[in-house]
Amino acid sequence: MSVLRRLAGPGLIFTGAAIGTSHLVQSTRAGALFGAALIGVIVLANVLKYPAYRFGMDFAQARGRSLLTGYRELGLWALLLFLIALAPLVPIIWAALGAATAGIVTVVIGPMMPVPMLAGVILGIATCLLLIGGYKLLDRVNAVLLAFLVISTVLTTLMVLPSVEWSTMVDFSWTGEVAALLFIVALAGFMPNPMDVSVPLSLWKIEADHPLPDNEKATLEQTRKSFFWPYVMTTIMAVCFCIMGAGVMHTQGIAPLADAPGFAGQLVGLYREALGPGAAVLAGIAALSVMLTTVIAGIDAYARTYVASYSILTGRDDVSYSRTEYTVFCLLFLAVAFITIFTLLSDLTTFLDFVTSASFVIAPGIALLNHLVVTRCDLPEEARPSVAARVHNGLAIVIMSALAICYFVLI
Repeated sequence: MSVLRRLAGPGLIFTGAAIGTSHLVQSTRAGALFGAALIGVIVLANVLKYPAYRFGMDFAQARGRSLLTGYRELGLWALLLFLIALAPLVPIIWAALGAATAGIVTVVIGPMMPVPMLAGVILGIATCLLLIGGYKLLDRVNAVLLAFLVISTVLTTLMVLPSVEWSTMVDFSWTGEVAALLFIVALAGFMPNPMDVSVPLSLWKIEADHPLPDNEKATLEQTRKSFFWPYVMTTIMAVCFCIMGAGVMHTQGIAPLADAPGFAGQLVGLYREALGPGAAVLAGIAALSVMLTTVIAGIDAYARTYVASYSILTGRDDVSYSRTEYTVFCLLFLAVAFITIFTLLSDLTTFLDFVTSASFVIAPGIALLNHLVVTRCDLPEEARPSVAARVHNGLAIVIMSALAICYFVLI
């Protein structure tokens, strides 16, 4: 593995995790429903969230520990608040990822079983692969599949550009629609990832650095660059999927279907219309592959977060958990996700809007915790955020808090 690839590992996993429900589903729906109108919202969400994610990388690089350690140093209240706020969402997020992936499987391979059952099977297989291969499997598979989907999506976007009604970018009539404003909260919740992914991002950084001798570990500047450029790619890909939805579905008045197979069929249809049937098959396979890596990344992210937290709460540090403890948390959340799939999953888009909106509501609190960690915990001065970064994150917290309040007022 090249030095560049090694440094970019956590950032690319972050991107692979992002190009799932937030991009394939929510960004495409944004384009289908509103044309190019929400491109600015997508870019703004990515820009606002960036500092809180980067703080996780900074802390991990400087201390060799995750944000969870920082939360514990702020006080037990901070760690427990984070875990309690996140716990109800984990099985729902797993179920949503499984359902979206099941929809694409049904389109690419053909119907094999009911979507809830297939979603459960996918989650089970992904968990087994993760337990067998661990971080190395996640890192390597993600990079290859991500590259293929990025190329096919950029080509598709270029093909549909002439079909986009660019006048919709300056159409703000949606600002007076309650349904549109609620959708924006749902869109921003997973754009580009839930804010809580800043914690597993810091854990992935530690995992990537663990086998390296001290003289080969990245500097702070290298760490920041290795996250910044994948993050930029993540933002560009979100815009691409919005343009695809705007250029094909919105211009033809095609409404996004609510069921997983139906929407997945529409998504593959975007590639087919722009690139032809042969390329559409390959792009569909790539989309399926990336969704599978998103599922694996999602399972690892939350299982790793909670087992590391358990390790801290039992008097150890956040990297001292055993493989057995990690497996237990994987299986625990998997069992609850199965229950969620078979009791709550009926309408994919409504289900996704719920979980993404809930993720957005807790985002300001997590961004504030990350801000406190890098400004109050023990860190080298060069690892502390600049005044500009502090203002940037502070502005993001204010805007996200205002939107969260609006969400509660509107529902």
